[in-house]
Amino acid sequence: MTKTLSSIFSLVIAIIFFALPARAARDTDSYDGNIFPIYAGNGSLVPPPNTLAESLEQNRTSVVVFYLDDSSTSKTFAPVLSGIKLLWGPAVDLLPITTDNIQGQQTNDPKEEAFYWHGKIPQVVVIDGNGKVWLDQEGQVPIDTINTAISSATGLEPPSFSVTIKSFNEYNSEPAKEGYTDPR
Repeated sequence: MTKTLSSIFSLVIAIIFFALPARAARDTDSYDGNIFPIYAGNGSLVPPPNTLAESLEQNRTSVVVFYLDDSSTSKTFAPVLSGIKLLWGPAVDLLPITTDNIQGQQTNDPKEEAFYWHGKIPQVVVIDGNGKVWLDQEGQVPIDTINTAISSATGLEPPSFSVTIKSFNEYNSEPAKEGYTDPR
């Protein structure tokens, strides 16, 4: 009887466990996994293809963005990064950096990402290929502010189109422009 009761109890627990839906929420500090495929519609943003030091060695403009996967403010900001990638493509090096990896690091080397982090998220830093900082701002930085800094840092005209952040539901958003079909 105890074996049967134990089996029934295990079955009930298994049914309850598997019947619970997965939950992700943009407005909580819960860990939902990589925020870019979930909230920005672009999982290819991380890991970045290169480092800040490599970008500076190649005299390329870098957009360093500090974030955390389990931060509601970073989740809300994630679609903006996807919009930057859509607008500027290969003209800039987009470097989303999770602050988990740089917590407590002290450096005096301006070629290291940790040099620029103030301890708050999200934070956006636009650095030209010579190491000049054109933007260093915390919080929900407007995409137009970032575009202006990138344009100044690169010497390129801002893109001739703008993007809006489309929300499909409470979880998924992505940047969009009507008629724009180029892949990210």
